Amino acid sequence: MLRRVRLIGDSAAWLDTELVAHAAEAVLHFFKSEKGKHSVSVAEFSEALERVLRGLGIDVKADGKAGVPSAETVSLPQSTPRVVEADLRLLAGESDLGGELVFFPRLRDAIRRELDGSPTILRFSGLRECVKQLTGAKRWSTHCQTLNDQIVDYLRTCLGAERSGASCALVVC
Repeated sequence: MLRRVRLIGDSAAWLDTELVAHAAEAVLHFFKSEKGKHSVSVAEFSEALERVLRGLGIDVKADGKAGVPSAETVSLPQSTPRVVEADLRLLAGESDLGGELVFFPRLRDAIRRELDGSPTILRFSGLRECVKQLTGAKRWSTHCQTLNDQIVDYLRTCLGAERSGASCALVVC
């Protein structure tokens, strides 16, 4: 798991390091889960991360030195991305009595509500705690991992169905 993000240049102060860290973790997850790779080159990782960040409205270009961005290569987007945040733990808490049967419809309602303002980035936090709360687990288990994956898939499906052509990135942490 990626623990640190190093940003170089004057523009680095503008970037949300947490967002970049989550994007980097998503890229690593993609290579491991979707591509089945256990290792990737720095250049391949940098290229994938660059595509993800561009999708979030941040123009980052590698300078050719093992994929490390140079000070001149980070460009700010034309407009500041509009980030909307929602806490999955709160939705799980509201769904205590009905569990997953109540949680998923409320999650879809939350997505609709949050997309109403046309955000650039839709960020859902508290996934791990939400899953443990819904399953009643004290320790992470295979059942927790299954529910975790179902929630992420559901978020992706709902976002695809609800955004109606508008560009919006999904971040789940």
